[in-house]
Formats: sequence, structure tokens, C-alpha cells
Amino acid sequence: MSKSRVLFFVLALVFSACEKEKKAPPPVVQQAEAPKLSAPAFNADSAYWFVAKQVQFGPRNPNSKGHTECARWLATELKKYADNVIEQTAALRAFDGKMLNSVNFIAEFNPQAAKRILLCAHWDTRPFADQDTSRKNEPILGANDGGSGVGVLLEIARQLKIHHPQVGVDIVLFDAEDYGQPEESAFAPQEDTYCLGSQYWGKNKHKKDYHAEFGILLDMVGGKDARFVWENTSVNFAERILSKVWGVANEIGYGSYFNYFRKSGLTDDHLYVNQLTGIPTIDIIEFNMGAPSGTFHPAWHTHADNMDVIDRNTLKAVGQTLLEVVFMEK
Repeated sequence: MSKSRVLFFVLALVFSACEKEKKAPPPVVQQAEAPKLSAPAFNADSAYWFVAKQVQFGPRNPNSKGHTECARWLATELKKYADNVIEQTAALRAFDGKMLNSVNFIAEFNPQAAKRILLCAHWDTRPFADQDTSRKNEPILGANDGGSGVGVLLEIARQLKIHHPQVGVDIVLFDAEDYGQPEESAFAPQEDTYCLGSQYWGKNKHKKDYHAEFGILLDMVGGKDARFVWENTSVNFAERILSKVWGVANEIGYGSYFNYFRKSGLTDDHLYVNQLTGIPTIDIIEFNMGAPSGTFHPAWHTHADNMDVIDRNTLKAVGQTLLEVVFMEK
């Protein structure tokens, strides 16, 4: 073979290789599969609207105008979705001697089902801004502390009306949770001044032999980039339920919200549900892990607890997790 033919042959091979390289398909990039949801989609816009509607009534501390008007609205709204709604009224004595006209709302879904799940939150708001630097004796709006948990549960109620889980669900909205004695109080220190509505319900359940497989309490579940941790009251009474709920949240992509960091226990409605009814109940509640004192959301018990602190993404993370937990039960 002549040198010219050899050179032609080599150039042809190089050209052919270059053409093949140009025409080679791009490498296939494996995309992470989106988590498969077994429950209906939680609508964060709807939940946000439910929170905003409560805030429009103003402060909802017992005996106030906002409390009365919001109670009327909650009753109407729950009756749109639930199979049955019970209004449990009571006059509860506060630490300062005032009698609080309170009402717990119990909304039943699939009431004939023997196996039941309890979902709860408090709907009242703090009558004083004791963690603020000004206007300490004025009531707060409680968009996050009060409004967010109710907003999530109302959207869940709306979904349960459309989609029917195999188990029974009871949504309980406790009153008079946040009328607890402030640290700077003229009255002698008293015990059990918070969570008066859940204490009353625990001693006077809406059905004599009522029992649920487990319970989940929501408190301050609307803050931007919220972090929910394991607190020891939940661990001591219902660690199995914590594992279940946090496992579901992480499985469907909300691990950044549901952390496994442990925190000291606290007094919230779930304490009395556990103590008085024996229903293993956990608390999904935000902790500000960056704060020196390890307190709750920065706006907690201040006048800054308004709609500016509410984030749809957080509402979605909590609401979708709860729907998944409900619909995986058989």
C-alpha cells in the first residue's frame, strides 16, 4: 500500500471516530424517584387560608369577642366536613380566678370504625404577650401558636370529607390551652394552669369508653424552616408513635423539618391526654434549636406571632405527613 493510501486510511479512521463521538447519545442521568404517596395531596394554600381566617377574628383568648366569633366559625366549618361534630362546653377556672367560657370541638370521621386515630391542636390564643418587650398585658394574634395547628387540621378534615381512610379519625380542638400563669405573676405559683381544655376533656371524654390507637398533637407548626424534634414527654409515653411519624416524614422528603434531635420534655396538651386517657400521644412542636435557651419559635408569646411568620412549605410538610400516617393505617 502506498504512503498516500496509508495516510488516507488513517485520516478516514480518525474522521469516522470523531463522527461517532459526535453522534454518541448523552449519558443517561438517573433521576431520584419522587416519593410515592399513599394519601391525597395536602393543599398548603387551603391550610394557609384557614390560618389567616382565624387571625382575622383577632385574638381568640377565652371570653373575648374574637373567641366567640371564631368558635361560631369553627363549628360551621367542621360541620361541612365531619360526619359528626360535638361541642363540649365548660366554665374553667383560670389561675387568676376568672371563669373561662370554653368549648372543645370534637369532629368525628367514620364514627362506626372501631380503630381510631386522634389528631388535635389548641384553638385559643395567649391573653398576654409575656415574652414581648412591650404591650405585655395585651393578647396576641397567635397565627402560629394556635392558628397553624388548627389550619392544618381543617385542611385534613376537608380531605377526609373527599377521601375516606379505612380507620376512624377524631379531630379535637382544645380550648383554654394558653391561659397559663405567666412567670411574672402577682399570684402565688400554681400547677397545671395551662391546657385547661385538654384536662377537662381527659376527665370528661366526649364518649365514655372512647379510645384511640394513638394521638398526634400539633402546636406551632407553621413557622418558616421549622424544626420539629423529639421531646421527652412524647418519648416517655409514645416513642413508637414518634418513630412512625418521623419515619414517614423522612421517607416522603420532609427530613429537614422532622429532626431526631432530643429535647427535654414539656407540658402541652399531649401530657394530659397521655396521663388521663392512656392514649399514646406525641407532640409535633417547633423548637428554636439556635436560641441560647432552646425556646420555641422566635415569635412565641409575642405580638410578632402574626401571618408574617406563617410559611406554606411548613404547613405542607406537617399536613402531608399526617395524611400519610392516617391513610397507611388499616
